[in-house]
Amino acid sequence: MIEELFNIEKHSYRDSRIHRLDARVKIIVAFAVIVAMVAVPYSTMVFTVGAIFFLFFIILWALSGLSPLVYVKRLVLIVLLWGIVILFQIFIKNPYYTDFTIIATLPFGINIYAESVEFAFILFVKFIMTISFIILLSSTTKLQDLLDGGQRLGLPAEFALAFGMMIRYLFVFGYMYRKTMQTLEAKCFDPFDARLPYRYRIRQIGYTIGTMFIRSYEQGERVYISMLCRGYGKHSHLFIKKKMLNTAEWTFLVVSMAFIIIMPVWVWLSRFSLL
Repeated sequence: MIEELFNIEKHSYRDSRIHRLDARVKIIVAFAVIVAMVAVPYSTMVFTVGAIFFLFFIILWALSGLSPLVYVKRLVLIVLLWGIVILFQIFIKNPYYTDFTIIATLPFGINIYAESVEFAFILFVKFIMTISFIILLSSTTKLQDLLDGGQRLGLPAEFALAFGMMIRYLFVFGYMYRKTMQTLEAKCFDPFDARLPYRYRIRQIGYTIGTMFIRSYEQGERVYISMLCRGYGKHSHLFIKKKMLNTAEWTFLVVSMAFIIIMPVWVWLSRFSLL
């Protein structure tokens, strides 16, 4: 997981049309898609809107020059962590339906409903699309650029300062983790080695985690003291230089926003015309 953090930042340093876009443009487009997907009613029209937005995502990902395996790997990791919430929806009678049809009965009186399965698929499509554009944003934009773009869009200075600290200390923790793991490898310690006593492995892992946090804390203290020596205080704010969007960025933003707004409305109106 920690190594994936460095990989995300490494991919964001590549050069492509999407990478060169201003962070504000990418933030607005990603946020607009998320809002659009959330705003689409819980009905089968989500599948059509999701397919159209996914095609839009594929075009942007292709322009970024990143490998599809990068996207698939990160998507699978996130789905495995949070997809269980969607899976449980098939057992629940949600308020979006009035009638329920039982398609399977499990032990302990647990039923699987056809309407709940449909709802789970709808929720899954919304989840996949929102996560996909977040992956695109994080994979093509440096963390510092995200911070600068957010502040240029009106992010309060206090939040920007807190996020800036989080970014710096996150990588401090990551470097401490990497150094600790390299030390364990140099000593030929493998926590999954069944030849070692179980309690010994647990104790060593506990020592390692404690050492890692202590080293990160000490490094953070040194950084904080250095900041105080340079005049940092409660009224300090990050300086963000003003930057204008060029013609290409304005064009991409306007076209993308028009597409994101018009397509769901068009699908919704088409659905009613067919009725």
